[in-house]
Amino acid sequence: MKGYRLKGETIIIDRELTNLDMFVKDFLDIMKKYSDYEIVSGFVSIATGRTRGTEDVDIIFPLIEKSKFFDLFENLQKNNFWCYQGESPEEVYHYIQEMQSIRFARINEMFPNIEFIPFNKKKKAKYFEFTHPQKIKIKDFEFKIPPIEFEILYKEIVLAGEKDIADALHLRTFFSEILKKEKFKEYEPIIKGELK
Repeated sequence: MKGYRLKGETIIIDRELTNLDMFVKDFLDIMKKYSDYEIVSGFVSIATGRTRGTEDVDIIFPLIEKSKFFDLFENLQKNNFWCYQGESPEEVYHYIQEMQSIRFARINEMFPNIEFIPFNKKKKAKYFEFTHPQKIKIKDFEFKIPPIEFEILYKEIVLAGEKDIADALHLRTFFSEILKKEKFKEYEPIIKGELK
């Protein structure tokens, strides 16, 4: 297999860590203390070898209680992250309650940034992908993404932009040896349900 290998259920990507990887790793090292998560969208393709720039990294997380969010927010601030939506957790938490995404970046920087996206069980596609994580590992950086087949279909059916179609094609090509037709059949109706 070119560019990756399987170790149990984990996909090991054979490459060095980039500055973008380290940015995401630093964020997740803090976030994992307070909430579970999954990385979705463009970073999945970039992490698996697609050469393209990105300004944001999409991370979904289950709706978080206020006290935990306050602790997370303050810990991120202590570790040189700032939030686009406000300087205090009090200012920002209502976005989470209203299921709106917020963004974090390094202090004095705008890009790259983390788009931090809350969801609950009503968001059936997000809930499904979240409860069926795929582990990826690059050197000592391990993180969770949706099943590869799910990510491909979501990009092709829901997002469907030029960049998304190219990302999906990269994933289809890169992982051609391990993709399963039955998973595409299973995931398609779940994803199409989001369009209704």
